[in-house]
Amino acid sequence: MGLDDARIVDLYWQRSEDAVPQTVIKYGGYCRTIAWNILQNAEDAEECVNDTWLGAWSSMPEHRPSLLAPYLARLTRWLCLNRLDERKRLKRGGGEASLALEELDNTLASAEDAQRTLERKELSQAIDRFLSTLDVTERRVFLARYWFMLPVKDIAGRYDFTQSKVKSMLLRTRRKLKNYLKEEGLC
Repeated sequence: MGLDDARIVDLYWQRSEDAVPQTVIKYGGYCRTIAWNILQNAEDAEECVNDTWLGAWSSMPEHRPSLLAPYLARLTRWLCLNRLDERKRLKRGGGEASLALEELDNTLASAEDAQRTLERKELSQAIDRFLSTLDVTERRVFLARYWFMLPVKDIAGRYDFTQSKVKSMLLRTRRKLKNYLKEEGLC
């Protein structure tokens, strides 16, 4: 399992060359799974994961994450989504990430409108508040689809649901999110 998160973060702050190898031991598989789910390309996924370690190394002296796994996941997702954008893969039929983002398109007015209307942090906080209103299963299914970009089939298998049930649950949750964001004045 490797070192605990606090010790790994300390290694980054000390600029120890052991920081990255310890991170790879503990979170390499986790970040590779996220990258693969988004990119569906082994070479691109591996490059983004390697860039995650570089990003962690570069950002740690300024930021001290309290939870390392979400911090690394956020870096990995950001790098992968940028890679998708660079390759113009966000068009229809571009894989699970494209499909998942397309499903959310109708919920948010548009990425550009949301960015102009409010800071990303405000939207993120509103979504966090919304997620806390969901029951545990609904929240897990939503995050599996829109954070980890898992295919509906995999989510159904994980929770022993039919694909139809997962799709219905996601549709209802997106509608709830849209209404919540409207109430918050963010959509």
